[in-house]
Amino acid sequence: MTGLFISFEGVDGVGKTTQVNRLHNYALERGLQPLVTREPGGTPVGLAIRELVLHGIAAFPSFAVTGGSDVVEEGDDLGPRTEALLYAADRAQHVSQVIRPALQRGQLVVSDRYVDSSLAYQAGGRELTVDDVRGLSTWATHGLMPRRTYLLDMDPELSHARLRHQLDRLEVEGDDFQRRTRDEFLKLAEAEPERFVVLDASQSPDDIWQRIRRDFDALTAESGISGSSEQDSR
Repeated sequence: MTGLFISFEGVDGVGKTTQVNRLHNYALERGLQPLVTREPGGTPVGLAIRELVLHGIAAFPSFAVTGGSDVVEEGDDLGPRTEALLYAADRAQHVSQVIRPALQRGQLVVSDRYVDSSLAYQAGGRELTVDDVRGLSTWATHGLMPRRTYLLDMDPELSHARLRHQLDRLEVEGDDFQRRTRDEFLKLAEAEPERFVVLDASQSPDDIWQRIRRDFDALTAESGISGSSEQDSR
């Protein structure tokens, strides 16, 4: 039996986590036994990679010992290619340990970020080539892609104003980086309209959720994914 793989994408602050949680709860009500995961950090190995790619070598000061003391220099930060390779390593482990086994069990898998984030942030934001980043991710995942991707789209200046936590390495990049990232997300959606659903993230969370729910209901019916709930059994 084959499960259903769904991803959520978008620049930081657009409300992905809110909608992931809503879909998780709705799927539970329908008896679908969803597995919710994220990138980077969907496995124990991925958690270590997450700290490195989001916070740099400063997250591991004992790794940067200079002259007998823990010193992290500005030049010790990750290069764009190193960053892309680390994301691919996280994804390879994530797919082999979490996503593919769950799909083989017939589960619904919902991931907060996946391949499209690498294409948007590393190819768009970091200005690496799309073909290189795509090839790396395809190799890492054995070509596994989501059946549906919900792209929450918003001007990065507006979405970043929503952030209430200490910003990570990508979130502190300048306006040009953020615009390139958003533009790359939109290019990806335009190239694969059958997979992407683009949502205006400036709308209310309730309005966004209603669009996702309607599409999700149609998608599960089309995919033959069904569950049972107390309401269904009455």
